Amino acid sequence: MSDGPLYLGFDLSTQQLKAIVVQSDLTVVSDAKVDFDQDFGSKYNIKKGVLVNEDEGEVFAPVAMWLESLDLVLQRLQDKNTPLNRIRGISGSCQQHGSVYWSRQAEALLGALKSDKPLVDQLKDAFSHPYAPNWQDHSTQQECDQFDAKLGSADRLAAVTGSAAHHRFTGTQIMRLRRKLPDMYANTSRVSLVSSFLASLFLGAVAPMDISDACGMNLWDIPGNNWSEPLLELTAGKDGVAELRSKLGEVRQDGGGSMGRVSSYFTAKYDFSPDCAVAPFTGDNPATILALPLRPLDAIVSLGTSTTFLMSTPVYKPDPSYHFFNHPTTPGQYMFMLCYKNGGLAREKVRDALPKPSDADPWATFNKAALATPPLDIKSDADRAKLGLYFYLPEIVPNIRAGTWRYTCDARDGSALREVVEEDHPWTAETDARTIVESQALSMRLRSQKLVSPPDAGGGNGNGSLPAQPRRIYLVGGGSLNPAIARIVGDVLGGADGVYKLDVGGNACALGGAYKAVWALERAEGETFDELIGKRWKEEGAIQKVGEGYREGVFEKYGGVLGAFEEMEERILKVARNT
Repeated sequence: MSDGPLYLGFDLSTQQLKAIVVQSDLTVVSDAKVDFDQDFGSKYNIKKGVLVNEDEGEVFAPVAMWLESLDLVLQRLQDKNTPLNRIRGISGSCQQHGSVYWSRQAEALLGALKSDKPLVDQLKDAFSHPYAPNWQDHSTQQECDQFDAKLGSADRLAAVTGSAAHHRFTGTQIMRLRRKLPDMYANTSRVSLVSSFLASLFLGAVAPMDISDACGMNLWDIPGNNWSEPLLELTAGKDGVAELRSKLGEVRQDGGGSMGRVSSYFTAKYDFSPDCAVAPFTGDNPATILALPLRPLDAIVSLGTSTTFLMSTPVYKPDPSYHFFNHPTTPGQYMFMLCYKNGGLAREKVRDALPKPSDADPWATFNKAALATPPLDIKSDADRAKLGLYFYLPEIVPNIRAGTWRYTCDARDGSALREVVEEDHPWTAETDARTIVESQALSMRLRSQKLVSPPDAGGGNGNGSLPAQPRRIYLVGGGSLNPAIARIVGDVLGGADGVYKLDVGGNACALGGAYKAVWALERAEGETFDELIGKRWKEEGAIQKVGEGYREGVFEKYGGVLGAFEEMEERILKVARNT
């Protein structure tokens, strides 16, 4: 470890609080974590980090538990002899959409913290509501319907805020709590997102919201770069707009720089330097794209229990079926996100329908079948292309009930789409192995196709001949270890510079926070996050090339059936609406 400045990054997720300390060259020098169930489960009666009210669909976390966790994780860093006095800057990521409600005593209590008592004892009166709604909360359907209707349609709401209405989004949560707990709302001086809440503890004052995290509220007008007046009015009532504006505060436009020095509580108790700066914190999804120097047209595909597609793009083309956020560090850039419930669990269902492999790898039979099946199961010019949807859970994108559907179409242009009936089933469980991965990747390609351009047009390969596609594709999550999945994802999505497995040890969000702190405080005038981090980030040990990505002829073959895939979804949606 060098003797230079250090930077501290946090990840306050649903089940853990992680802390990572890095040097200016991004080398990790220390880390610690608190597991909420393990460390505080019996005290707060939580399970998987949250409390649940099944009757109303509420999912929430005790704010006091987070206060205790912050003291504990810093103590654990101290116990590892981490030189906290050398930390120059702090940032972090927190679960998106959650909200924390400060009382009217909050500012005074935050500003008067003493090092001889824990945070939880000193801030017990700092909150008008002891709980923070969690992203899993689904109690706000009534409010979601009103949000979608307020601007005329879900399409119009997405055009303004980057997303259609969602249960977990903060605007609908505030609206419901104002209706359910009017006295609590009246006694609230400020509303924080979880990210600005954690930053507030370090600042000793209520911190402003981050520009990217604010986009997960259904309240921020992204094109107008301001709070949406009609949506504030819907949330707070016609006479409550000014009050709600005051509770929300101003949104910080600059993702870097310093919001102020660390509170004396941390200098006295944990030996932080009084010169340590607090940079803006952001949401966990924006922080994920900060875990590496992700350039425009690069994409991250998270292949976990659910499947997520993230991309940085200069193009703002919102749609109700996905999410747009302002980029957490770079003005003029946006973050595009797709989230699917039917990810790894759906692939496992198809895997388990195959004969069990003879070796120790549970995916061996699945992988053999997937790679032995040609793209779209087209073996000859006479064959029709095979398409399918495998939704073992009700899906978000598109909003379709659970079910399995199989279709075929003309392989040349996607015409003559027709559903396969059970008695005339032309494919086997082995065919499903490739089709499910193709299906998931085709959905990502369909919804991201308007956001990509020929990679060489932006200074990529330079020969001017490549079709529009992502530049690099980074795979994370358990599915990134699977060679068959990596190959098929590259076949469908392309990837002019290849497909790579990204391994940051499950710490992408905390690392994104730490890197954000490095950039925030060491950037030169006008130096972007990607420029600074790109010069210091070491690919060795972090990424491994696992696929070629774009293959001429194969990529175009999938493009030919993309319209048929969209038509298949629309047909199934139409049937669902009419039943």
